[in-house]
Amino acid sequence: MEKAIEKDDNPLIRVVLTGAESTGKSTLAEGLARHFGTLYVPEFAREYVALLNRPYTYDDVEHIAKTQVRQLKEYSTKAKGLIFFDTYLIITKVWFDEVFHRHPEWLPIAITAHEIDLYLLCHTDIPWEADPVRENGGERREELYRIYRKELEQAGCRYAVVTGLGEDRLRNAVELVEYYLKQHGYGGRKI
Repeated sequence: MEKAIEKDDNPLIRVVLTGAESTGKSTLAEGLARHFGTLYVPEFAREYVALLNRPYTYDDVEHIAKTQVRQLKEYSTKAKGLIFFDTYLIITKVWFDEVFHRHPEWLPIAITAHEIDLYLLCHTDIPWEADPVRENGGERREELYRIYRKELEQAGCRYAVVTGLGEDRLRNAVELVEYYLKQHGYGGRKI
């Protein structure tokens, strides 16, 4: 059942899907947007890296981060009440730190600006699916999950963990978003 989201004088609610590779972020972002009848912003990094035809660089990852910031602003003006983002700066910061052992000075500041209302941290309880862009399968996914969780906590971000397989995963994510909306005064009315 789809629910229409209408924008009145309520603020825009921004929800970001985050977590290790192959944890269902893209599927969830699209499914949540469909369920709530709103927009989602696809992952920019995947397409960008796939089209490089060379190994990515520090500058490439910074370009991705700056594009994510630009997309947040751009799509936020188009959304009605609620919008979902398939990844955002937490993932990019971890990517910088893991691959290059450093990150741009502006990145932690942008993360703690708290423009995101809710992060949905995807657990690693679904099977890994390899593809040409993914780098961190196996036990590394669980380690990265813990790193993402720590980053969210250190930045003071509001987050909830999404678990489950198949349709249960989407159902659980929907319930987490609905719980957030109810806890913040949007229960029982459209946002």
